[in-house]
Amino acid sequence: MGLTSNKVLALAVVLAVVLFALTIWLWPKLASRSWRAVLGRVGLLLGTQLMLFASVGLAANNSFLFYGSWADLFGQENGMGVVVDHSAGSKDIKVTGKQKPDTPGAGNPAAGGEIQKVVVQGRQSKIASPAYVYLPPEYFQKKYENQKFPAAVVLTGYPGTAENLIKGLRYPKTAWAQVKQKKAQPMILVMMRPTVAPPRDTECVDVPGGPQTETFFAKDLPKAVSQTYRVGTKPQNWGFIGNSTGGYCALKIGIHHPETFGASAGLSAYYKAASDPTTGDLFHGDKAAKNRSNLLWSLDHVAPAKSSFLVTSSKSGEDNLKPTLKFIEKVKSPARVSSITLDSGGHNFNTWRREIPPVLEWISGRLSAN
Repeated sequence: MGLTSNKVLALAVVLAVVLFALTIWLWPKLASRSWRAVLGRVGLLLGTQLMLFASVGLAANNSFLFYGSWADLFGQENGMGVVVDHSAGSKDIKVTGKQKPDTPGAGNPAAGGEIQKVVVQGRQSKIASPAYVYLPPEYFQKKYENQKFPAAVVLTGYPGTAENLIKGLRYPKTAWAQVKQKKAQPMILVMMRPTVAPPRDTECVDVPGGPQTETFFAKDLPKAVSQTYRVGTKPQNWGFIGNSTGGYCALKIGIHHPETFGASAGLSAYYKAASDPTTGDLFHGDKAAKNRSNLLWSLDHVAPAKSSFLVTSSKSGEDNLKPTLKFIEKVKSPARVSSITLDSGGHNFNTWRREIPPVLEWISGRLSAN
């Protein structure tokens, strides 16, 4: 059973209740001072406390999906390395598996869509990174067989995993529902984590002498996807969505690469690159590069393009409200900016799940297939 399985949570709760009942029942029999009685009491207390903490931890993880699997929890890599063929004619996207989305009709791609697990090889950045590609049901339907689809890159926060976007934030299921409710058009979603050099947090920066993360997301990824799937190459064909670190990346790439992305949405985004032990030295003393990574600075110094931006925050629970209002103020025509401001909402999955449906509706309205 998987870490996020409801059966695992139910088992932990049942064991906690059973151990608590045993403690009450057996305590009088273990009241003596013999070493066996003492060990029995200690064992019952430790067992009960352990299962209680396990139940609370599993419930919290199922809600916020800090870890997507047992291997993720224990710091183990889930997959083996992938050999990338650099010879002429080799593909930049290699499909390594397929899975059913959590949608009605799953199992029949033409009804429920399909999620493909892939490895994307960046030609310019020399980076290979895993991703999940959600293909909507329409992609497999006969009447759409010659039609292209808009696409959106979707990033989770750091140090999250791409599985968070499927299991925790439910992007494929929400996108499917939005289309059925005629609130959005069918879109391809390319779901990834923001770091392509784990465990380092690269903040979507081209690090001197290090990972060329911005180049990967801004150039390699859309090119590889457009060559593999029925997606156009114009700005109106591409969107970018992210939460937290992923939100910062979405807005940054949107500002600096309007030739590729026509619409970008940052959920609970921050507005300048983080600097801490997980990032290391991102700029190596290059002040211009550091300034460029500051989105508020960039809006004042980069010529505005015909791009659309969406930012989200809350009046209570988020600490990015003030810089979000500054971001809105600094966006100049011909760029456009929209916002979602909740009355209350923290920096967590529960908040983002409330924002994702209108975000998908918003970005769908700003993208086109052709």
